[in-house]
Amino acid sequence: MDDYQEKIESYLSHPDHFDGDQIQMKLQRAMQSLPEKQRLVFQLKNQEDLTYDQIAEITGTSIGALKASYHHAVKN
Repeated sequence: MDDYQEKIESYLSHPDHFDGDQIQMKLQRAMQSLPEKQRLVFQLKNQEDLTYDQIAEITGTSIGALKASYHHAVKN
């Protein structure tokens, strides 16, 4: 198991493997492909760090529906 952990750490620390700008672009493209409601819930939950209660108050949507939208957004 330690060997596996070392390989992962080595991979993650290598500058050629991860470019923050490329990752951000891929995330933005993926978010733009989501339906509007899923995109909104995903952004409010992840980027604004709001709770489902807060999002429900803002959107007028039930918490159950918000959780479903978030689940689908993550899956997509």
